[in-house]
Amino acid sequence: MSRPFDSASGHEAARPFVLASQSPARRELLKAAGIEPQVIVSGVDESQVMGHDPAELAATLAEMKANAVLNLVGPDSLVLGCDSVLHFGHEILGKPGGPEEATSRWKRMRGNSGTLYTGHCLIDVAADRQIVRSAGTVVHFAEVSDEEIAAYVATGEPLHVAGSFTLDGYGSAFIDRIDGDPGTVIGLSMPLLRNMLGELEIALHSLWR
Repeated sequence: MSRPFDSASGHEAARPFVLASQSPARRELLKAAGIEPQVIVSGVDESQVMGHDPAELAATLAEMKANAVLNLVGPDSLVLGCDSVLHFGHEILGKPGGPEEATSRWKRMRGNSGTLYTGHCLIDVAADRQIVRSAGTVVHFAEVSDEEIAAYVATGEPLHVAGSFTLDGYGSAFIDRIDGDPGTVIGLSMPLLRNMLGELEIALHSLWR
C-alpha cells in the first residue's frame, strides 16, 4: 500500500500513529520524540482485569486498549496501547481508589522500592500484525514525611496514575533514584517502541513529523 506524498517535504507522509491512551505524559513522550499521535481513548476498565504476574498484566491491559480502538482507525494506521502497574512487595498496584488509599500506599512505599511495569501493544493495521512487550524499571522511593505525603495527595496527582506517583510531576521530588528506563516509569519506553517498530520493519524516524 503506497502512502500519501507530502509535497511540502518531498517525502512520503508519516503513517497515522494512534495512541490508545488518555495519558498526557505518554502523548508528550511521543511528541518529544518527533511523533504527533492521534489520541483515541480506549475506554477499557482496567480495574476489572486481574493477574498474578505484573509484567503479563501490564501487557494484557495494553493489548486490550490497542484492540479496543481498531474499529475507529484508518487502514494504514499504527496503533499503540500502553498500561502500567506497580509491583510493590507482594501486591500489584494500579491507580488508587481515592485519597485514603494513596496516602496509605505512600506510607508503605516510603524508604522502600518497587518495580514499575509498562506494557506496550503495537498494531500495524495494514499488515495485520501485533507485537506485545513489557518493560520494568525499579523505583526507589524517598523517606518522605507524613506532611509531605498529605501535601502530595492533596495535589490530586497520585490519584490518577499507577502506583500513586509520577516521575515527571510533583512526585519527582519523592523518588530517590531509578534503575532502568525513565520512560517506562512515565508510561512509555521509547527504546522499546523503537525495537517493536523494527520488528515490524518500520523505522522510527519514518514517523517523525
